Amino acid sequence: MKSKIFLACVCLLFTFALAAQDNSSYEKHWLVQGNDSLPYRLLLPENYDASKKYPLVFFMHGAGERGNDNEAQLVHGAKLFLQADVRTQYPAIVVFPQCSQQSYWVNANMKRDSLGKNVFAFNAAAEPTIAMQMANQLLHEIIQKYPVQKKKIYIGGLSMGGMGTFELVRRMPNTFAAAFPICGGANPLTAKKIKKTQWWIFHGAKDDVVPSYHSQNMYDALKKAGAKVKFTLYPNNNHNSWDSAFAEKGLLDWLFSVKRN
Repeated sequence: MKSKIFLACVCLLFTFALAAQDNSSYEKHWLVQGNDSLPYRLLLPENYDASKKYPLVFFMHGAGERGNDNEAQLVHGAKLFLQADVRTQYPAIVVFPQCSQQSYWVNANMKRDSLGKNVFAFNAAAEPTIAMQMANQLLHEIIQKYPVQKKKIYIGGLSMGGMGTFELVRRMPNTFAAAFPICGGANPLTAKKIKKTQWWIFHGAKDDVVPSYHSQNMYDALKKAGAKVKFTLYPNNNHNSWDSAFAEKGLLDWLFSVKRN
């Protein structure tokens, strides 16, 4: 029995070590502005050549991965861009910023309705949070510092990061070719400002953290505004619909095929 437990522990440690080794391909960096800092991880293409231009993927994590360890933001999504076939087929610069525990990507008020379910109110006129300001600045710096193919800049995020995806596109409406928010939401009145970007929205129908109608409302508003948008609603998924979204065979084909006009 003891030997089985020992072997199980060894296997578990090996798995953690392998995961850490994989994530080490993401370089650690920090953006510092006065007393504020934004940790971020940067993945450069294999055989990176500074004389070539590459697509850029900017990914925003959820509230559970906030902090300053420059690690937790890689929990969801980072492995997707480390897959050997993905790195070969879609060489790109990939950035995972990390929001502070004291901040959020968005200014959204949450309350509970009469049934005890979460309801989010998105104020399109609200000032950006410090984290959003720094994410905006980081994106500008990455574009200036690295050989980014400016017509192929993409953004995605989950939960709080899905909300952040909508907001950052709104604040930089002429920047992103395509966006894929997962279990997020935004104010539908902002749809006209973000219609130049192509969208693939994901949500779980049984989500009890961020109700799926927030994504449905954005899909309807974007479609009405004339945007190129599609919406995938997973009927049996709760909040972790990102697992299904990352497993979509067509996600990266679609993403990297989009070019901004």
